[in-house]
Amino acid sequence: MTNNKQYTGVTVENKSAVVIGGTSGIGRGIVRAFANDGANVIATSRSQEAVDEITAELQTEDTETTAVTCDITDRNSIEELRDVAIDTFGQIDILVNSVSTTANTSILEMTDSQWDKSMDVFLKGTFRSCQIFAQAMDSGSIINISSMSADQIRECRPAYCAAKSGVNGLTRAASADLAPEIRVNAISPGFVRTRATEERLSDGSSIREPIDDRTPMNRVANPQEIAGAAIYLASDAASFTTGEIVTVDGGYDRSAL
Repeated sequence: MTNNKQYTGVTVENKSAVVIGGTSGIGRGIVRAFANDGANVIATSRSQEAVDEITAELQTEDTETTAVTCDITDRNSIEELRDVAIDTFGQIDILVNSVSTTANTSILEMTDSQWDKSMDVFLKGTFRSCQIFAQAMDSGSIINISSMSADQIRECRPAYCAAKSGVNGLTRAASADLAPEIRVNAISPGFVRTRATEERLSDGSSIREPIDDRTPMNRVANPQEIAGAAIYLASDAASFTTGEIVTVDGGYDRSAL
């Protein structure tokens, strides 16, 4: 059977998006890019203050949105977010999972609770979100934010690496279950300079020189550069792209420098 779907360009204009983890870091960069491109966007996280701040910012720019918090470890909270999004927009075209937590601990010292928290936020939380939103989406795009740590050696990050590897596997499996109506892809960022990584990745920091030396682009990314991949994956231009893990790391992962 021939598919006559026409290429309509790399844009999310007039689409309705929900970005979980959209109040900071990479998620916030994606929210800003979506809004600037003409999408309607709900940016959410657990922090009421952070949600209110970015929602007011979007409303000032005439982006259709609403303020609602979400805890991705709580199924009821995700279901409430989904219902609010449908009430606000009428439909959901795009879901982005960009949640984060921190547990930089050696496998020799990591506790069960630290391990469980990482799994609950990154992996089980992403599963919950994909499932709950897919049940209400007639079509569209789900984008999970993974990490190059899913495939690389990382000291003192056993839970993070394992969870992000799981996100990649979940993304591929979900893409098969939800096709052809819903496409599911992941973005695997490299080193990104955000408020949370500002001190560690600032110019002149002890780890920046080896990162820059190995990266062909000779620098770290800013959140907007990750958002470019999200706009493509969410747009109709990616109508035949699903089950992919898109690496955006300036060449770091493949570099032999």
